[in-house]
Amino acid sequence: MITQEQAQELSGGNVVGSDGSKIGNVEQVYLDNETGQPEWLTTSVGIFGSETFVPLARADVSGSEVRVPYDKAMVKDAPSISAEQELTPDQEAELYRYYGLDYSAPATNGTDTDSTGTVGQDTSGPTTDSAMTRSEEQLHVGTEKRETGKVRLRKYVVTENVTKTVPVSREEFRIEREPITEANRGDATSGGDITEEEHEVTLHEDRAVVGKETVPVERVKLDTDTVTSEEQVSEEVRKEQIEVDDDLTTERSSDRT
Repeated sequence: MITQEQAQELSGGNVVGSDGSKIGNVEQVYLDNETGQPEWLTTSVGIFGSETFVPLARADVSGSEVRVPYDKAMVKDAPSISAEQELTPDQEAELYRYYGLDYSAPATNGTDTDSTGTVGQDTSGPTTDSAMTRSEEQLHVGTEKRETGKVRLRKYVVTENVTKTVPVSREEFRIEREPITEANRGDATSGGDITEEEHEVTLHEDRAVVGKETVPVERVKLDTDTVTSEEQVSEEVRKEQIEVDDDLTTERSSDRT
């Protein structure tokens, strides 16, 4: 809750929205008529903007800067109410509804129109009706994405031995002898009678040779899969409890004869 001392330092300070951007300057601070606590401030949105009411119920103060849980667009579109006079209960209720806050109308002449005729007295503040509001914090759980690491593909070269078997052939010589017949006599006597000769035959063989070529064999890429699991989160929440504190005592006198 913002105190009166803090409110005195707000005049001319900055009004900062929920996104951290400046909404405007603090023009005036309004106090509650019954409690005397700061309840509203007015700020001018834009160069030629009129003063707009902003509640201080959920505001935080740091020096002359007040941070409110609303953005500039919401404050700019707030109900147009003149800041030259006190707020009426209807105007205050309209503003509370716009900013999503609960509003309880002040009691009239210290009485309540409830059929029971009961008027409660809040010992810490103003007179209220016959009911007390109990509030509690509720836990809202969501998720956010954050970076956990990086995965990359890296290609490098390794060497391995590959052995393959290939058939090879070679020529070997052999000596064939055949007798002289009438069929080959002419070839046998085509030379001289007694001569020296050489006859040469070229031999051949296969040799294994190796050639290499680069060919694509596959494509590798990175993809992601989403794996869903459950995670338990724990946080402390506060809630109000209401109990009856009966400090009244009933005395009964006994009859004596």
